[in-house]
Amino acid sequence: MSPVILRRSASPDAVALGPRTNVVALFVLLACVAIGVLFASRMEQPLAIAAGAAAGVVLMQSPKVAQQWERAVVLRLGRFGLRGPGLFWIVPFVDSVSSWIDQRTITTSFAAEQTLTSDTVPVNVDAVLFWMVHDAQKAALEVQEYAQAVSWAAQTALRDIIGRTALTDLLRGRERIETELQQLIDARSNPWGITVQSVEMRDVVIPNALQDAMSREAQAAREKQARIILGEAELEIAHSFAQAAASYHNNPTALHLRAMNMLYEGLKEKGALMLIPSSAVESMGMGGLMGAAALQQQRLTDANGKGE
Repeated sequence: MSPVILRRSASPDAVALGPRTNVVALFVLLACVAIGVLFASRMEQPLAIAAGAAAGVVLMQSPKVAQQWERAVVLRLGRFGLRGPGLFWIVPFVDSVSSWIDQRTITTSFAAEQTLTSDTVPVNVDAVLFWMVHDAQKAALEVQEYAQAVSWAAQTALRDIIGRTALTDLLRGRERIETELQQLIDARSNPWGITVQSVEMRDVVIPNALQDAMSREAQAAREKQARIILGEAELEIAHSFAQAAASYHNNPTALHLRAMNMLYEGLKEKGALMLIPSSAVESMGMGGLMGAAALQQQRLTDANGKGE
């Protein structure tokens, strides 16, 4: 089994259990206090104010307001019920709001540290999970603290994927791994009324020594490709020379013209020196031509020397 350290970042507070005061509750409290003051002024009973305030504190627990994206889990003597969105009323001391379920898309960051791949390379992987509650009843009844359960399911699924994937596939096949990871997490969390929309891998960290080795391997591969391209270029040049030689063999005039052009290009610069094999001089009859060219070059050199 591959050793792994799992780390979970703080997820959004999808299950809020704290007191939620709303305008309607404050209005109920003020109304009860006002009624108590009214009775106290008419009946001259100061305790009426305290009784009205106490009744207001109790009755203000009845009105609740759920946002458009929320569902309230209400337990009436232990029996499950859903309320919202909008204003709803509960019976104090009989009903209780156990949780508020957020049905918007929630992002959860999770990671697997020092996890071994299938080729025994330790890696650190960071990922982000996008999910939402599509069935509030299942999220409330089928699992305890569904947000934390989704986070742990994502981490264990990431560990499973890394453990059976090679490092090369992990670095090059991110889209495939993300799709497979999404399907695996969705299969685990769907019975809880949760849908996984997407999974994105943010970073894959490998050891520094392995990074250096991979860099040298990539450089060697590039040098190999450069040498292959150079060899192919030399082969194409050799084929071109072979075709040119065949053309010149059947056309001596073209060969002589090409020789004259080569001499012209080589000798037109001042002080140029041309080295031509003796076999080329004999086969192409370039002796006289080279002598004339050398004489002309000498005259030009002498003329330039006198001018200076």
